[in-house]
Amino acid sequence: MRELRVERHITQREMAEFLGINTRAYQCYEGDDRRPNYEKLVALADFFQVSVDYLIGHSDQR
Repeated sequence: MRELRVERHITQREMAEFLGINTRAYQCYEGDDRRPNYEKLVALADFFQVSVDYLIGHSDQR
């Protein structure tokens, strides 16, 4: 997720606001300390225009 976020010049705070979570929770997503729930995962995939499989590492194709 970090790579996708940085490509779009978006801050962690902006992503957290988009998802309706606090910045620390989003940082945990990027740090792989915490996993987003289904709704947040789909929202991230839609936002970045990639597949959920790509986000969870099951595919190399965006």
